[in-house]
Amino acid sequence: MSSLFVESTTCRLCGARAFEEVISFGETPFANNFLLPEEVGTEEPFAPLEVVRCVSCFSVQLRHTVDPRALFENYLYVSGTSPSFRKHFEDYAKQVLQKLELNSKDLVIDVGSNDGVLLKAFKDHGVDVLGIEPAKNIAADANAAGLETVNAFLTPALASSLAQKRHARVVTANNVFAHTDDLRGFAESVRTLLSDDGVFVFEVQYLKDLIEKNLFDIVYHEHIFYHHLAPLQHFFAGLDMEIFDVERIAVHGGSVRVWVQKKGGACQVSETLATLLQGEAHLNTSPIYEQFRASILANKAALSEVMNRIKMNGGRIAGYGAPAKATTFSYAFGLTHADIDFIVDDSPLKQGRVMPGTHIPIVARDELYARKPDYCLLLAWNFALPIMEATKRFAEGGGKYILPVPRPEIL
Repeated sequence: MSSLFVESTTCRLCGARAFEEVISFGETPFANNFLLPEEVGTEEPFAPLEVVRCVSCFSVQLRHTVDPRALFENYLYVSGTSPSFRKHFEDYAKQVLQKLELNSKDLVIDVGSNDGVLLKAFKDHGVDVLGIEPAKNIAADANAAGLETVNAFLTPALASSLAQKRHARVVTANNVFAHTDDLRGFAESVRTLLSDDGVFVFEVQYLKDLIEKNLFDIVYHEHIFYHHLAPLQHFFAGLDMEIFDVERIAVHGGSVRVWVQKKGGACQVSETLATLLQGEAHLNTSPIYEQFRASILANKAALSEVMNRIKMNGGRIAGYGAPAKATTFSYAFGLTHADIDFIVDDSPLKQGRVMPGTHIPIVARDELYARKPDYCLLLAWNFALPIMEATKRFAEGGGKYILPVPRPEIL
């Protein structure tokens, strides 16, 4: 299995060779590698999950890189499954359309376009769209739905080929800009795709939220980077590009939407950028990461106490949501099938499969009512309110919810 991953000895942003460890979760399975029951017992891929910090530019990233083909070519995460995400991307498209005054002559390219949920929102407003998506199964579904999608990873060669036909006014990449080992090649490819007045807009989970809210479970092999703005500002400057605006958004527990243009572009630099840079200065020092490690240990001890007490009293616990973060959460806290009877997920792609590593079965929502567990651990904690709203029948029958982060709470 070692051929599936490599260790990085230099910072992927600045090239420096000195790292400081942030936290190590040991070896864990690939977070989205949901197995069929008949596959249990076969060799399952694991890789080290260790977070480090560059002592030069302060970028936070994984020490090891997993072969992206093993992670993305057959992918079971579909953005459009969640009503909350569909609404998020519809609002996102409207903002880009209005802010950049797009029209029917413009092209929007979405990198890592998944099932095309964002592309559809742009297309519904009359804008031309193109997706770039490496997952064969999901790209095929997007094309079948009428959303033109290239089944490939973004590379300089692909960007050059596409740009010879037409440049994009907007390139988007959502929860993708943290996924690539060759971030410089990715950004250079985006620059190639853009017209002279083009804008690159991307969303990534924000390191400040991860650290301050103790959201450690968003760490997994797909997320190579845990971005904050200071390293990114220097990175883009080196590519003759500039961040001109940024906003904090609530998705995934706390993210940033970053707007980038070619240097000297028409968009004015927002004062928000300087404000956020000032507010994240502590992320460039060591003490905050010592506090982060201590918070994880405290969270683990508190949740273990809650769940052990439930089990000692004969209570049964199910989980709700099988997002990638649930894999890291389970391994960080040592949760197994003995702790969680089953996990409910609303994606038909995951139902009937088992969780990576722990092999906890994943079932449809009806099983929550049929099996009647006493407690439901909200593994998809970022959707806690919609989940509780959708499963009122569980609560009305006496069931209770456990919100696990940033501190366990019974709801």
